[in-house]
Amino acid sequence: MLPEGWSRRPLHEVADVRTGVAKGKTGLTDPVELPYLRVANVQDGFIDLSEVKTIAVERHQIDRYSLQAGDILMTEGGDFDKLGRGAVWNGALAPCLHQNHVFAVRAQRELINPLFLSALSGSEYGRTYFLGCAKRSTNLASINSSQLKAFPVLLPPIAEQHRIARIISTWDQAIATTEQLLINCRTQQALLAQQVLTGKSRLEEFNAKGHQKNTPYGPIPGDWDYLQISEIASEISEKLGSSAPHPVLSCTKHHGLVDSLTYFKKQVFSADTSTYKVVPRGGFVYATNHIDEGSIGYQDLYGAGLVSPMYTIFRTSERVVDSYLFALLKTEHYRQIFASAINASVDRRGSLRWKDFQRIRVPLPPVKEQEAIAHVLFQAGKEVQLIQAQLKLLRDEKSALMAQLLTGKRRVRLPTEEASAA
Repeated sequence: MLPEGWSRRPLHEVADVRTGVAKGKTGLTDPVELPYLRVANVQDGFIDLSEVKTIAVERHQIDRYSLQAGDILMTEGGDFDKLGRGAVWNGALAPCLHQNHVFAVRAQRELINPLFLSALSGSEYGRTYFLGCAKRSTNLASINSSQLKAFPVLLPPIAEQHRIARIISTWDQAIATTEQLLINCRTQQALLAQQVLTGKSRLEEFNAKGHQKNTPYGPIPGDWDYLQISEIASEISEKLGSSAPHPVLSCTKHHGLVDSLTYFKKQVFSADTSTYKVVPRGGFVYATNHIDEGSIGYQDLYGAGLVSPMYTIFRTSERVVDSYLFALLKTEHYRQIFASAINASVDRRGSLRWKDFQRIRVPLPPVKEQEAIAHVLFQAGKEVQLIQAQLKLLRDEKSALMAQLLTGKRRVRLPTEEASAA
């Protein structure tokens, strides 16, 4: 049952659904090369212009495929959880076209507010509709223009739509501000790590002693060692066999080792784990074939866990503070070192096996300084985690509020109502 004053109409009655230009056309007679937006540019709630490509189109078709400020861009398909995602185009590039896998929905402004419509299509209400009619394949779903045109739009009075749109904008601004704060904090964290992990900035209680050493890694303090990993760590490779099972772990680029079932919310590992490797607490794990992407983790989740045979596991000696070494190996500098080592390896599968990994050298301060550096980086990481938690809270609160406002379960007060209430 709809709230008083609301109606429900198919999208094609309140907006024009426009398809985009197709790639690869040949035989153009009067081509013009113009920027165009692809599926990769259309994110959930914003347009990513970090990489905009160009496409050739007939001059007389420019108007047909050009975007206008206020157009809602929606993707034809993608992951299940991204179906119906879209954003309002702000006209940052002109002229700018859109690919045929991106729909441009041009709202009739007297009937519907573009920001309201974009929020509705990307809400739980919109996703439920699109998933219900989408064509599905493994982990992917897609919709066609007919299904999009039939989308049942909830239509409050236009004044109420404008008020809801302003509320959405306020939340979006708060989220954008927090996102930028997170970017700044991560940048500062990376700069701090680069300074203290190289010895360019010594912590106050550790004064520089003697000259600096020149190494391929760069100059390091004279009282630091510069050792091969084989001198401070050893590989371990214990198979589960018939032993009692342990939780299965996966190594991710940004979150290190995670509980696979909890993280992916489904089983992505083999049903037979008898050949999986046991990772003790305190073990380092890296994806043998993907370490150049930053896939390295540290096992501090369980007494023991399991990882695929495709992972390499090692433990360090008493000379190493694990949190120091982990921070070092997670830097962009070492990601590049891993990539170079893979390129230099004779292994044609693009992997970095232990025999090559162990030859990589690392700067190693005395244990007390390692502990101090690790503590400083831990505190910086806590600041990042705090902002991440704030950002998640904002997004969750916005989502909950939108679920109420966009469906009329909660109504906004209009200026006339506020005046009469006063």
